Amino acid sequence: MRITKILNNNAVVVKNDQQENIAIGAGVGFNKGKNDLVNQEKIEKLFVLKEHEKLQQLLIRIPEEHFIMTEEVIAYAEDYLQVELNEHIRLVLADHLSFAIEREQKGIHLKNKLLQEIKVLYKKEYEIGLWAINHIKEQLNVAMPVDEAAFIALHIHTMKVKGGDLHETVRLTAILKDMVQTIERVLNITIQEDDISYDRLITHLRFALTRTGEELHTMDEEMLAMIRNKFSHSYECAQIAARELSITHGIDLPEDELGYITLHIERLHQN
Repeated sequence: MRITKILNNNAVVVKNDQQENIAIGAGVGFNKGKNDLVNQEKIEKLFVLKEHEKLQQLLIRIPEEHFIMTEEVIAYAEDYLQVELNEHIRLVLADHLSFAIEREQKGIHLKNKLLQEIKVLYKKEYEIGLWAINHIKEQLNVAMPVDEAAFIALHIHTMKVKGGDLHETVRLTAILKDMVQTIERVLNITIQEDDISYDRLITHLRFALTRTGEELHTMDEEMLAMIRNKFSHSYECAQIAARELSITHGIDLPEDELGYITLHIERLHQN
Protein backbone atom coordinates (compact mmCIF):
# COMPACT_ATOMS: atom_id res chain seq x y z
CA MET A 1 0.00 0.00 0.00
CA ARG A 2 1.27 3.44 -0.96
CA ILE A 3 0.42 6.72 0.72
CA THR A 4 -1.63 9.15 -1.35
CA LYS A 5 -2.15 11.77 1.36
CA ILE A 6 -0.74 12.57 4.81
CA LEU A 7 -3.45 13.57 7.30
CA ASN A 8 -1.19 13.67 10.35
CA ASN A 9 1.54 11.57 11.95
CA ASN A 10 -0.99 8.93 12.93
CA ALA A 11 -3.34 8.91 9.94
CA VAL A 12 -2.75 8.63 6.19
CA VAL A 13 -4.76 7.93 3.06
CA VAL A 14 -3.47 4.86 1.20
CA LYS A 15 -4.19 3.09 -2.07
CA ASN A 16 -5.18 -0.48 -1.35
CA ASP A 17 -6.10 -2.68 -4.35
CA GLN A 18 -7.39 0.30 -6.37
CA GLN A 19 -9.40 1.45 -3.35
CA GLU A 20 -8.56 4.39 -1.09
CA ASN A 21 -8.50 3.79 2.65
CA ILE A 22 -7.72 5.76 5.77
CA ALA A 23 -4.99 3.98 7.71
CA ILE A 24 -4.70 4.84 11.40
CA GLY A 25 -1.88 3.84 13.72
CA ALA A 26 0.79 5.35 15.97
CA GLY A 27 3.45 6.98 13.77
CA VAL A 28 2.05 5.57 10.52
CA GLY A 29 2.56 8.95 8.79
CA PHE A 30 5.69 10.09 10.61
CA ASN A 31 8.48 11.14 8.21
CA LYS A 32 6.43 9.83 5.29
CA GLY A 33 5.47 11.48 2.01
CA LYS A 34 3.17 10.92 -0.92
CA ASN A 35 3.82 7.63 -2.79
CA ASP A 36 5.86 6.20 0.10
CA LEU A 37 5.10 2.65 1.14
CA VAL A 38 3.19 2.43 4.43
CA ASN A 39 4.53 0.28 7.24
CA GLN A 40 1.64 -2.17 7.53
CA GLU A 41 2.76 -3.29 10.99
CA LYS A 42 1.87 0.17 12.27
CA ILE A 43 -1.68 0.10 10.92
CA GLU A 44 -4.21 -0.39 13.73
CA LYS A 45 -7.41 0.55 11.86
CA LEU A 46 -8.25 0.68 8.15
CA PHE A 47 -11.34 2.48 6.81
CA VAL A 48 -12.81 2.71 3.32
CA LEU A 49 -12.31 6.36 2.37
CA LYS A 50 -15.54 6.99 0.47
CA GLU A 51 -17.47 5.88 3.56
CA HIS A 52 -15.42 8.08 5.90
CA GLU A 53 -14.93 11.37 4.08
CA LYS A 54 -16.00 13.32 7.17
CA LEU A 55 -13.35 11.55 9.23
CA GLN A 56 -10.69 12.59 6.73
CA GLN A 57 -11.88 16.20 6.87
CA LEU A 58 -11.85 16.15 10.66
CA LEU A 59 -8.36 14.67 10.88
CA ILE A 60 -7.04 17.57 8.82
CA ARG A 61 -8.82 20.23 10.86
CA ILE A 62 -8.32 19.19 14.50
CA PRO A 63 -4.99 19.20 16.39
CA GLU A 64 -3.22 15.87 16.18
CA GLU A 65 -3.02 15.52 19.97
CA HIS A 66 -6.82 15.72 20.15
CA PHE A 67 -7.13 12.74 17.83
CA ILE A 68 -4.50 10.80 19.79
CA MET A 69 -6.46 11.56 22.96
CA THR A 70 -9.64 10.25 21.31
CA GLU A 71 -7.93 6.99 20.35
CA GLU A 72 -6.69 6.53 23.91
CA VAL A 73 -10.15 7.16 25.36
CA ILE A 74 -11.71 4.69 22.91
CA ALA A 75 -9.09 2.05 23.71
CA TYR A 76 -9.69 2.50 27.44
CA ALA A 77 -13.48 2.37 26.99
CA GLU A 78 -13.41 -0.81 24.89
CA ASP A 79 -11.13 -2.51 27.40
CA TYR A 80 -13.19 -1.33 30.39
CA LEU A 81 -16.54 -2.33 28.88
CA GLN A 82 -15.19 -5.41 27.08
CA VAL A 83 -17.05 -4.41 23.90
CA GLU A 84 -16.07 -3.06 20.51
CA LEU A 85 -17.59 0.35 19.99
CA ASN A 86 -19.24 1.39 16.73
CA GLU A 87 -16.55 2.58 14.30
CA HIS A 88 -18.32 5.97 14.01
CA ILE A 89 -17.16 6.71 17.56
CA ARG A 90 -13.90 8.09 16.14
CA LEU A 91 -15.61 10.79 14.14
CA VAL A 92 -18.17 11.66 16.82
CA LEU A 93 -15.88 11.59 19.85
CA ALA A 94 -12.89 13.25 18.16
CA ASP A 95 -15.11 16.10 17.01
CA HIS A 96 -16.69 16.43 20.45
CA LEU A 97 -13.45 16.23 22.46
CA SER A 98 -11.57 18.66 20.24
CA PHE A 99 -14.35 21.23 20.52
CA ALA A 100 -14.68 20.66 24.28
CA ILE A 101 -10.93 21.09 24.85
CA GLU A 102 -10.88 24.30 22.80
CA ARG A 103 -13.86 25.61 24.79
CA GLU A 104 -12.14 24.97 28.11
CA GLN A 105 -8.95 26.64 26.90
CA LYS A 106 -11.04 29.73 26.12
CA GLY A 107 -12.67 29.64 29.54
CA ILE A 108 -16.08 28.58 28.24
CA HIS A 109 -17.63 26.05 30.64
CA LEU A 110 -20.81 24.18 29.72
CA LYS A 111 -23.05 22.76 32.43
CA ASN A 112 -24.60 19.34 31.89
CA LYS A 113 -28.15 19.58 33.22
CA LEU A 114 -28.46 15.78 33.15
CA LEU A 115 -25.28 15.13 35.16
CA GLN A 116 -26.91 13.40 38.13
CA GLU A 117 -29.15 11.21 35.94
CA ILE A 118 -26.22 10.17 33.73
CA LYS A 119 -24.15 9.25 36.80
CA VAL A 120 -26.89 6.83 37.85
CA LEU A 121 -28.06 5.49 34.49
CA TYR A 122 -24.69 5.02 32.81
CA LYS A 123 -22.32 4.37 35.70
CA LYS A 124 -19.59 2.56 33.77
CA GLU A 125 -19.66 5.05 30.92
CA TYR A 126 -19.48 7.91 33.44
CA GLU A 127 -16.44 6.29 35.07
CA ILE A 128 -14.84 6.21 31.62
CA GLY A 129 -15.67 9.89 31.26
CA LEU A 130 -13.96 10.63 34.60
CA TRP A 131 -10.90 8.70 33.44
CA ALA A 132 -10.94 10.67 30.17
CA ILE A 133 -11.02 14.13 31.76
CA ASN A 134 -8.25 13.09 34.17
CA HIS A 135 -6.20 11.78 31.22
CA ILE A 136 -6.75 15.03 29.33
CA LYS A 137 -5.54 16.96 32.39
CA GLU A 138 -2.40 14.82 32.63
CA GLN A 139 -1.55 14.80 28.92
CA LEU A 140 -2.74 18.22 27.71
CA ASN A 141 -2.85 20.19 30.97
CA VAL A 142 -6.48 21.14 30.33
CA ALA A 143 -8.74 20.86 33.39
CA MET A 144 -12.28 19.86 32.51
CA PRO A 145 -15.34 19.72 34.83
CA VAL A 146 -17.24 16.55 35.68
CA ASP A 147 -19.99 17.86 33.40
CA GLU A 148 -17.73 16.89 30.50
CA ALA A 149 -17.33 13.35 31.89
CA ALA A 150 -21.11 13.03 31.60
CA PHE A 151 -21.10 14.29 27.99
CA ILE A 152 -18.41 11.72 27.13
CA ALA A 153 -20.46 9.03 28.90
CA LEU A 154 -23.44 9.69 26.62
CA HIS A 155 -21.29 9.36 23.50
CA ILE A 156 -19.73 6.12 24.75
CA HIS A 157 -23.14 4.68 25.64
CA THR A 158 -24.71 5.46 22.28
CA MET A 159 -21.78 3.93 20.41
CA LYS A 160 -22.06 0.57 22.13
CA VAL A 161 -23.48 -2.09 19.80
CA LYS A 162 -26.99 -1.73 21.23
CA GLY A 163 -26.63 1.72 22.72
CA GLY A 164 -29.12 3.51 20.49
CA ASP A 165 -28.70 7.04 19.17
CA LEU A 166 -27.56 10.09 21.08
CA HIS A 167 -30.76 12.07 20.53
CA GLU A 168 -32.92 9.31 22.01
CA THR A 169 -30.53 8.80 24.94
CA VAL A 170 -30.60 12.51 25.81
CA ARG A 171 -34.40 12.60 25.38
CA LEU A 172 -34.88 9.64 27.74
CA THR A 173 -32.55 11.14 30.34
CA ALA A 174 -34.34 14.51 30.15
CA ILE A 175 -37.72 12.81 30.61
CA LEU A 176 -36.41 11.07 33.73
CA LYS A 177 -35.21 14.39 35.10
CA ASP A 178 -38.68 15.89 34.48
CA MET A 179 -40.32 13.02 36.37
CA VAL A 180 -38.00 13.38 39.36
CA GLN A 181 -38.67 17.13 39.49
CA THR A 182 -42.42 16.44 39.42
CA ILE A 183 -42.07 14.03 42.36
CA GLU A 184 -40.02 16.60 44.29
CA ARG A 185 -42.62 19.29 43.62
CA VAL A 186 -45.63 17.18 44.60
CA LEU A 187 -44.01 15.82 47.77
CA ASN A 188 -42.34 19.16 48.56
CA ILE A 189 -38.99 17.46 49.13
CA THR A 190 -35.47 17.62 47.74
CA ILE A 191 -34.26 14.19 46.70
CA GLN A 192 -30.70 13.45 47.79
CA GLU A 193 -28.93 12.35 44.64
CA ASP A 194 -26.40 10.21 46.53
CA ASP A 195 -29.22 8.24 48.21
CA ILE A 196 -29.58 4.63 47.08
CA SER A 197 -33.37 5.16 46.93
CA TYR A 198 -32.78 7.81 44.26
CA ASP A 199 -30.63 5.35 42.28
CA ARG A 200 -33.36 2.72 42.50
CA LEU A 201 -36.07 5.17 41.41
CA ILE A 202 -34.09 6.44 38.40
CA THR A 203 -33.12 2.92 37.34
CA HIS A 204 -36.71 1.67 37.60
CA LEU A 205 -38.11 4.66 35.71
CA ARG A 206 -35.62 4.08 32.89
CA PHE A 207 -36.72 0.47 32.47
CA ALA A 208 -40.36 1.49 32.76
CA LEU A 209 -39.95 4.01 29.91
CA THR A 210 -38.04 1.61 27.67
CA ARG A 211 -40.69 -1.08 28.24
CA THR A 212 -43.68 1.10 27.28
CA GLY A 213 -45.90 -0.64 24.74
CA GLU A 214 -45.01 -4.12 25.96
CA GLU A 215 -47.65 -6.25 27.69
CA LEU A 216 -45.96 -6.81 31.04
CA HIS A 217 -48.49 -7.25 33.83
CA THR A 218 -46.43 -8.31 36.83
CA MET A 219 -48.54 -6.95 39.72
CA ASP A 220 -51.92 -8.46 40.55
CA GLU A 221 -54.97 -6.30 41.28
CA GLU A 222 -55.05 -7.19 44.98
CA MET A 223 -51.48 -6.03 45.51
CA LEU A 224 -52.08 -2.87 43.47
CA ALA A 225 -55.19 -2.05 45.53
CA MET A 226 -53.24 -2.50 48.76
CA ILE A 227 -50.51 -0.15 47.55
CA ARG A 228 -53.08 2.47 46.46
CA ASN A 229 -54.73 2.40 49.89
CA LYS A 230 -51.69 2.12 52.13
CA PHE A 231 -49.52 4.66 50.26
CA SER A 232 -52.23 6.95 48.91
CA HIS A 233 -50.10 10.11 48.91
CA SER A 234 -47.22 8.44 47.07
CA TYR A 235 -49.66 6.82 44.64
CA GLU A 236 -51.24 10.20 43.91
CA CYS A 237 -47.73 11.53 43.26
CA ALA A 238 -47.05 8.66 40.83
CA GLN A 239 -50.34 9.43 39.05
CA ILE A 240 -49.43 13.10 38.64
CA ALA A 241 -45.97 12.21 37.31
CA ALA A 242 -47.54 9.72 34.87
CA ARG A 243 -50.15 12.25 33.74
CA GLU A 244 -47.51 14.91 33.05
CA LEU A 245 -45.44 12.29 31.23
CA SER A 246 -48.42 11.52 28.99
CA ILE A 247 -49.27 15.17 28.32
CA THR A 248 -45.71 16.37 27.74
CA HIS A 249 -44.11 13.38 26.03
CA GLY A 250 -47.01 11.23 24.83
CA ILE A 251 -45.89 8.23 26.90
CA ASP A 252 -48.52 6.26 28.83
CA LEU A 253 -47.53 4.00 31.71
CA PRO A 254 -49.68 0.96 32.63
CA GLU A 255 -51.47 0.90 35.97
CA ASP A 256 -49.31 -1.81 37.53
CA GLU A 257 -46.20 0.23 36.67
CA LEU A 258 -47.62 3.03 38.82
CA GLY A 259 -47.72 0.54 41.67
CA TYR A 260 -43.99 -0.08 41.46
CA ILE A 261 -43.22 3.62 41.07
CA THR A 262 -45.38 4.29 44.14
CA LEU A 263 -43.20 1.96 46.22
CA HIS A 264 -40.05 3.80 45.13
CA ILE A 265 -41.65 7.18 45.85
CA GLU A 266 -42.78 6.00 49.30
CA ARG A 267 -39.24 4.93 50.15
CA LEU A 268 -37.95 8.35 49.08
CA HIS A 269 -40.69 10.09 51.05
CA GLN A 270 -39.85 8.16 54.20
CA ASN A 271 -36.16 8.97 53.86
